[in-house]
Amino acid sequence: MSNDYAKISDDMVEKSRSRIGEIYSPKEPYHNWAATSDTIRHFARGLGDPNPLWTDAEYARKTGYGCIVAPPCFLYSVFWPDAKGACFPGIHGWHAGNDWQFYKPIMVDDSFTVTDTITDLVEKTKSKMAKRTFIGYCKTTYTNQRGEIVATASGWNIFAERDAAKESAKYSEIRQHAYAVKDFKKIEEDYDREEIRGANPRYWEDVEAGEELMPVVKGPLTTADIICWLMGAGSPYLKAHKFALDYRRRHPQIAMKGGEVAEAVHFDDGTAKDVGVQYSYDYGSQRISWLGHLLTNWIGDDGFVKRLYAKLVGFNLVTHTTWCKGRVTDKGEEDGEPVVYCEIWCENQSGQKTAVGNATVVLPSKEKDFWPLAGRGISK
Repeated sequence: MSNDYAKISDDMVEKSRSRIGEIYSPKEPYHNWAATSDTIRHFARGLGDPNPLWTDAEYARKTGYGCIVAPPCFLYSVFWPDAKGACFPGIHGWHAGNDWQFYKPIMVDDSFTVTDTITDLVEKTKSKMAKRTFIGYCKTTYTNQRGEIVATASGWNIFAERDAAKESAKYSEIRQHAYAVKDFKKIEEDYDREEIRGANPRYWEDVEAGEELMPVVKGPLTTADIICWLMGAGSPYLKAHKFALDYRRRHPQIAMKGGEVAEAVHFDDGTAKDVGVQYSYDYGSQRISWLGHLLTNWIGDDGFVKRLYAKLVGFNLVTHTTWCKGRVTDKGEEDGEPVVYCEIWCENQSGQKTAVGNATVVLPSKEKDFWPLAGRGISK
């Protein structure tokens, strides 16, 4: 194995640009093709989301859905929209954000097909992280077995040379966090304060700009949390034994210097150091799904997440704690539906934001006698 990692070449850039506009359909899922009661439960537990709508069949039968449904970000377990279709073998990729548009709920036993398209490739001319850095953009479409588009997601990924990222030491100041006993007690109290709106409808008329969403806490992050996320969301790159060997032979530059796959940055400090981060850190899709958890808690069973945009702006290291927060910025009407606009973000134990974004949710209306799921194929 070479002592040096791959460098971004003009050939890589040209090949990646040649893929812009091509429609790619994966032959196998990242983890799940179908939202069964088992796969939904595994995802919800890996996410750390105790909402009974995802896992309790008896509870779910009494809701407007009449059955278990999946959290909207379950689709990460089908395919990650992160522009990995760009051709940068041996170059590290950081999932940097997604813009989800949801059209239909994910019902138990729904199955999916996926198409993915690279939409753009932009070189960063002033990158502090590495010498030559590109941002790849994609659009992914998820279609269910009824031929209905369930969701689309725009995604972007930062591609940077591993050696250059390490040498830049841009993230060398980000450290793990030590807690006092009182800090752990405060975190546990915040877990206990989590509020799942559930069967108590949140009506559009009762929401006002400036209202804050009840925060959802995640952490202190452990390696076990990350492994549980993988058990629910899966990964296309983590494979065992013969499957791992076959994958490495097809993609010889996927491995890091110690023989680990690049994803080991999420659970191995030594591998993380090889890309310029001092300690292992969470998955971008994991943190964005936490923001989804924040929203579904707040809207209740009768609401619908229409849009979720999140940009990852900092690292969330093992030992860090994240509070997912939000506030209402406005409300109005879209396509005849009463909607609420929210600012959302992730904030760590030091008060630093590690993800920022916004969301649009559809809520039931008493005055309009409107139920968000009625126009999405669900009979109340």
